[in-house]
Amino acid sequence: MLKPKKGEIRKPTKTISGVTPVAVMLPPRKCNHGACVYCPNLNVPQSYTPKSPVVMRAMEVKYDAYRQVVDRLKAFKAMNHPTEKIELIIMGGTFLEYSEKFQNKFIKSCYDGLNNSESGSLMEAQKKNESSKHRCVALCVETRPDVCSDHIKKMRKWGVTRVELGVQIIDNKIYEKVKRGHTVQDVVQATEDLKNAGFKIGYHIMLGLPGSNIKKDLELFKKLFSDSKFKPDQLKLYPCQVMPCSELEKMYWKKKYKPYSREKIEKVLIEMLKLVPKYCRVMRVMREIPPEYLVAGTIRIDLRKEIENELREKKSQLKEIRYREIGFALRDKRDINLDLDLKITKYKASKGDEYFLEIVNKDYLLFGLLRLRIVTPNQVGLKEGVSSSKEGNKKAIIREIHVYGQALKLGEKGKKLGQHSGLGKWLISEAENIVKNKNIKELSIISGIGVREYYRRLKYRLKDTYMVKKL
Repeated sequence: MLKPKKGEIRKPTKTISGVTPVAVMLPPRKCNHGACVYCPNLNVPQSYTPKSPVVMRAMEVKYDAYRQVVDRLKAFKAMNHPTEKIELIIMGGTFLEYSEKFQNKFIKSCYDGLNNSESGSLMEAQKKNESSKHRCVALCVETRPDVCSDHIKKMRKWGVTRVELGVQIIDNKIYEKVKRGHTVQDVVQATEDLKNAGFKIGYHIMLGLPGSNIKKDLELFKKLFSDSKFKPDQLKLYPCQVMPCSELEKMYWKKKYKPYSREKIEKVLIEMLKLVPKYCRVMRVMREIPPEYLVAGTIRIDLRKEIENELREKKSQLKEIRYREIGFALRDKRDINLDLDLKITKYKASKGDEYFLEIVNKDYLLFGLLRLRIVTPNQVGLKEGVSSSKEGNKKAIIREIHVYGQALKLGEKGKKLGQHSGLGKWLISEAENIVKNKNIKELSIISGIGVREYYRRLKYRLKDTYMVKKL
């Protein structure tokens, strides 16, 4: 790779949303329930291939978490990306099914890698990370909906702030057909428990599964946002593809399954993107599977870019978050109106009230957002740390605060166009006003380990694993 010029950031899209993502791959392990029909068996982490970039990097260091983190930090630094605000993403399977000893060691090694030093315990590593050069501002794990609710306290101990659920589709008959091993009710319960504990929730959704079709895909996709039992914060949209050494490959050669064509995928994706509400972010479209590992299915991994360019040319207005982020407008050198307004959308989800706060301009470009949840629950997720008032035992928790724009270094002066410009404080202040008006005496924030110092400056204090403030 050529050395970047002074001031140049290579592949700026990687940090254009305000944080630097560091993906760490788990060592191969078979899922407890067996294998879904579409999942390959290639002696690498479940659902990946030996030539997936993140797998190749992990194999080079024998899946050592510490070395994976250190190497990614070096790579980002070489491309001139800031590495002060890190989102750790643990990939490669259902992390919650590994042994607890392995889990704790793996998470500690990730923090040690960020701190560039080994600690005697996970707690010590986290304490170091509160003020280290490379701070973990968010931590994500992937898991199954049926392997989730009983591990909430443990996930908070690790510092997890986001959970991605392998939902695929909300249909029990299709779950049986693809040997998924869980039910729609598992999705509903996991979603509710995670939200009540403050986690941000992403769903992995798969188009064109055996037993489905375009009409059914779209009907069930609409239900994700019309039915209050679901309503995820984020989505990853993956067309079902036929991969080698999978049961689906056998079905394909027997002509019992046919994947969507590129044209059908494009048609479905456009309709889905138009249906996504303003409070949801589409994280990814298509999986990065090398062509040599595709038996059937489209090899185009850049469909999203093509679709979005087409929609922008037609002046189509998508509501989803990523399409509206200020960072992409800056990248494309668009004219940006700086007359900002804070808008609030209230909606019912998982037996609670969600308040989606967003700072936008007249063109609906998104500068920052906050997710506030108010609920009166008895769920396990709220037993630890999440504050309540005496009036109706209502509980309030901020599940996410995010200011968009190109990631900046800690302490680096920002402009009114994104990070370090006071937008986060504006959002928190408005959330506090909402909570006070509901006669709730405390507000909790689910916090990445590396953001605790920021919240302390705003008079929040650590209580269990949450940052809490008396109002």
